[in-house]
Amino acid sequence: MPGATNRPVGRRTVVLAATAGAAGAALARPAHAAGFGYTDDGSNYVVDTGAQLVFKVSKSTGDLTSLVHRGTEYQGYGGQNSHIESGLGASTVSIRQSGPTILVSVTHGTLKHYYAARSGENNVYLWTNKADASVSATRYIVRVKKGAFLNDEPDSYTYAPTAIEASDVFRKSDGQTRSKHYSRRRVMDYDHIGWSAGGVGLWMVRSNHEKASGGPFYRSLLRHQSADGGGLYEILYYPQNQTEAQRFGLQGPYVIAFTDGGAPSSALFPGTLTTPWADSLGIAGYVPASGRGKVSGVGISGRNTAYPYTVGLANAAAQYWGSARASDGFFSLSGVLPGTYTLTVFKSELAVYSTSVSVSAGGTTTLNTIAIPSSNDPSNAGAIWRIGDWNGTPAGFKNADLMTYAHPSDARAASWTGNVVVGSGETAAFPCYLWKDVNSGILVYFRLTAAQAAAAHTLRIGVTTAYANGRPQVTVNDTWTSAIPAPPTQPDTRSLTNGSYRGNNHTFTYSVPASAWKTDAGQYNVLRIDVVSGSGASGFLSAGTAIDTIDLLA
Repeated sequence: MPGATNRPVGRRTVVLAATAGAAGAALARPAHAAGFGYTDDGSNYVVDTGAQLVFKVSKSTGDLTSLVHRGTEYQGYGGQNSHIESGLGASTVSIRQSGPTILVSVTHGTLKHYYAARSGENNVYLWTNKADASVSATRYIVRVKKGAFLNDEPDSYTYAPTAIEASDVFRKSDGQTRSKHYSRRRVMDYDHIGWSAGGVGLWMVRSNHEKASGGPFYRSLLRHQSADGGGLYEILYYPQNQTEAQRFGLQGPYVIAFTDGGAPSSALFPGTLTTPWADSLGIAGYVPASGRGKVSGVGISGRNTAYPYTVGLANAAAQYWGSARASDGFFSLSGVLPGTYTLTVFKSELAVYSTSVSVSAGGTTTLNTIAIPSSNDPSNAGAIWRIGDWNGTPAGFKNADLMTYAHPSDARAASWTGNVVVGSGETAAFPCYLWKDVNSGILVYFRLTAAQAAAAHTLRIGVTTAYANGRPQVTVNDTWTSAIPAPPTQPDTRSLTNGSYRGNNHTFTYSVPASAWKTDAGQYNVLRIDVVSGSGASGFLSAGTAIDTIDLLA
């Protein structure tokens, strides 16, 4: 990559694209590239990276007011700057140069924000330290000018939209839906997001989300494109469908990166806060590599090898995650702040094991093989029939794939109604979401042998989240109806219409007596599932829930 700089960061090497020079040329970055430095135009600090990027930071607000690459201005839509949240307002802003690094520091109350430039690189490094809830700072948004990167991606606004829900979900003339909420990706599935056009790529490279909330499977805003411009997000904390309390402290670096058009190299991702050249910059809350530790596990037994496994660390101050090796379950999480954490092993997105681990600065906590007890995975229970599988997601159910990037009313969605017959493609026929006002009362037909019908059985319904306290009440053969279960703790914001099924996995169990079954082996038994709640609105905003698995135990 032209003008690239390699640097070790935690467990990965970062390659930061300067995009200077001919494509493919390997250039050694000088200590001070030609033109590198900063000036003061009266209202802004003007930073020239010495490559092909010049940016301005307001001296009064800390907003990014200009972002010029190869002589073209990319900053600005709707007359707005790029900034923390929707702009901090009056702030104290300073600048200093330390060799090949320029650091702009912004202070607004208890919030501290930083921009850094490196000589010869086409990148802006950012850190944000939110110390408490007194300042609203939940995101950084790069506001890109109109026409710079036209697109109609499934995870963006579209042009001339018609609002169909609140002011943030839209329908096109062809019936497809768009929203900035439809990220498609979980946070663990992406390292960068952006656009490319005309030989220029503009990207937001995410941080390690150490001080963010929601864990590895959280979905949030990534980008949007509208008629007057576009936006790239780094979400520091977002309360939409959130499963955890807000964490405070330093987040970063996250990077505004320009390339020659292609996506950033897979090695361009900061991954941790341990950026060696930033160790001496005096960034508030910054912890270098020497102040961090590591957790490694030699393996995980008792896995279902049909699924990926993720290992997460979390406490009130920080979160981390990594994939377990498919062959043996080995995992290694580095760059971890000292402290005591809950370590959780996830089968896909279903927690199947947890323990406590302690991490010390400069140390490695090594764990022997983790053995997942058979009873921890509900898939191991013998079942007469099972719709879906226990993995913490609605994967395989009707419309499940579409729902991470479309509204349930989208023209591409299959009908949300329709009954299901066990033994006839029941998982693909069963809707991934159930709503009180849309498809409550879905029927499941199944047969039992005479011996099975002579006994009581446990019915389980696993859900991944719920909206407005929607939960399932069941009726068998119109002769037995369960009690209304208590609602589990779930996020209290929109979820099922905003591209997210992620909440707090919960299993409802129902003890169905033998008297409820039909004793003739040739007859179908009929299970009715209703969504009950005293809350919610109408349609797709009525009380609802997302389905993980339904099974009848042997």
